[in-house]
Amino acid sequence: MRIRTSFPHETTHEDIRIPLAGGPSHAFGSGGGTRLYARVWRPVTDEPVPALLEYLPYRLTDWTAPRDAQRHPWYAGHGYASVRVDVRGHGNSEGLPGDEYDARELADGVEVVNWLAAQPWCTGKVGMFGISWGGFNSLQIAALAPEPLKAIVTVCSTDDRYDNDVHYMGGSALAVDLHAWAATMLAFVARPPDPEYAGLVWRDMWLGRLAEIDPFIHTWLAHQLRDDYWKHGSVCEDYGAIDAAVLAVGGWHDPYRDTVLRLVEHLPPDRVRGLIGPWSHQYPDRGLPPGPAIGFLQETLRWWDHWLKDKDTGVLTDPLLRAYVSDSHPPATVYDTLPGRWVGEPAWPSPHVKTTTYGLRGAPVVVRSPMHTGVDAGRFFPFGNDADLPPDQRDEDARSACFEFEVPAETWVLGRPRVRLRLTCEVPRGQVIARLCDVAPDGSSTLVTRGVLNLSARHGRDRAVPWTPGTTEDVTFELNGIGHAFPPGHRIRLAVSSAYWPWIWPQPESAAGFTLDPEGSALELPVREQELTDDIRFEEPEEAEPLGVNHPATLDEPRPERLVVRDVAKGEWRLEVDPRYGGTRVYPDGLEFTEDALETYTIDESDPLSARTLSEWSIRLHRPELGWDTSVRTRSEITCDETDFLTSNEVICTEGGEVIFHRTWEKRIPRTAS
Repeated sequence: MRIRTSFPHETTHEDIRIPLAGGPSHAFGSGGGTRLYARVWRPVTDEPVPALLEYLPYRLTDWTAPRDAQRHPWYAGHGYASVRVDVRGHGNSEGLPGDEYDARELADGVEVVNWLAAQPWCTGKVGMFGISWGGFNSLQIAALAPEPLKAIVTVCSTDDRYDNDVHYMGGSALAVDLHAWAATMLAFVARPPDPEYAGLVWRDMWLGRLAEIDPFIHTWLAHQLRDDYWKHGSVCEDYGAIDAAVLAVGGWHDPYRDTVLRLVEHLPPDRVRGLIGPWSHQYPDRGLPPGPAIGFLQETLRWWDHWLKDKDTGVLTDPLLRAYVSDSHPPATVYDTLPGRWVGEPAWPSPHVKTTTYGLRGAPVVVRSPMHTGVDAGRFFPFGNDADLPPDQRDEDARSACFEFEVPAETWVLGRPRVRLRLTCEVPRGQVIARLCDVAPDGSSTLVTRGVLNLSARHGRDRAVPWTPGTTEDVTFELNGIGHAFPPGHRIRLAVSSAYWPWIWPQPESAAGFTLDPEGSALELPVREQELTDDIRFEEPEEAEPLGVNHPATLDEPRPERLVVRDVAKGEWRLEVDPRYGGTRVYPDGLEFTEDALETYTIDESDPLSARTLSEWSIRLHRPELGWDTSVRTRSEITCDETDFLTSNEVICTEGGEVIFHRTWEKRIPRTAS
């Protein structure tokens, strides 16, 4: 990583409040309207410049401040007004928080785009960028087509909120992140504004927000099918609504990478480019595992200069899709760098990729996986931590039905594999999970990719069709996209299971499994020709200077990132996960910030109704010089019976050690599809 200290422009920055014209939902500032808190970095120049917007709920004065400091000043130094805005009801923005990507959030975003374009220091052209939430709403606001928005860079985002987000996968509830992310956002929304920036009204703002809290999990579990709730904000419903140019970026170790493939397929080729590397859920310049990192800020600058400054930077002569094909690698939970090569595709689907079909062989096999199958799945959202990626899959393979294929010559796979499985089920509900593994001569098994199908969603994600017990049907579903090279002498292994905890919440009848008939079943691989059609290179990663956050040393022994505990007598398995979001840090402005979270997933290996998720958060925000000391503690839990999910949530907030808010929610939500 190169730290850039000299730029074409000197820069300045200021914190401002952007007024919204739509009237207040809850306002504490002067003028009676809701104002969003923003930080603006600008080049020192008398000439107007284009504006870049990053729009998030993640608190610009603390949580994203270190990341913001290395990106926004970099853009300002290259001649852009780079603006970071907190979503309504979060951080120091006024108003009340809403659901993720709700209509109000997107309407506010459109207002902000238009407000930026109207400023005297702006040329009237605006771009949006962001990773995850910011990448999501960049796409969604682009689909609303505000006139000044000319281009976006969307990183690790989705075009399909139902089937390619944190809530559902293949029509099944994602226990691992449907719950964990709802719990995370509960802990986020309960945090107070900072009096250093919000002023004396911070406490009234905080109490107003807390009074309106409703845990996201209530809404998300109430919509178990792909209904209008999920179609809102899913740009796959109408790609044609997007007028802005789109640079779509993802990583093969990020759960959202398939969105890049769909965007380059469905958007006009003169307004879209795709980039997929070996990365996790991170910006590709940060150098977090797995690498190699690239000069991503420079890549985006080429994009902005073309669309916002009318410069010929050659971005439209780049391949439609630049993708990384990783070499085979032994199983590990972290890789500093994955060896491989970049390939360029002129179109998607690519003329360089052909489908190779591998028919399954053997007698029918009963697949009745133990409920803890999946404990070695790795983290749904890898962030580059030491325990994020799946370990050796041999234990998982032993709990699955496996089919193997020799690799006589090196085989490059690029795209989304597909399976066709002939199944017989004796119960009306269940799941099937397919994993593609690279098996080395020593027997080690590296997970390459995977896919899931809720059997009641086999005729579409918008309906739940029970299986007629005792009948046989062929089901087809895709696995997540991947770029991977299988070397000669290795074996391609397809592993099929009926459980995948804690990624997938088990159906009540999951323990019954199903019978798989290899006759009529097949694996379809998108095999790419082994030819490097483009000389694809990137500059060295660079960023602006770090913010200077201090991480105080502690004498406490760090707990494991992922710990699997087996109670042999009870047949119970418990997975404990420390997401490692930040720990304790002290900011240059004096804020002391402590954050701790622990997720626990428990199941009996033979009982799908024993599934239980628990998330506990503890946050402290402290300014000694102001005598300001606040804390937030949350506890979120989901259990189930045959007919319902049972959710429990608790929030406790203190100021100066005194409890000022305490509320619990207990709710039963019918199991309509999951």
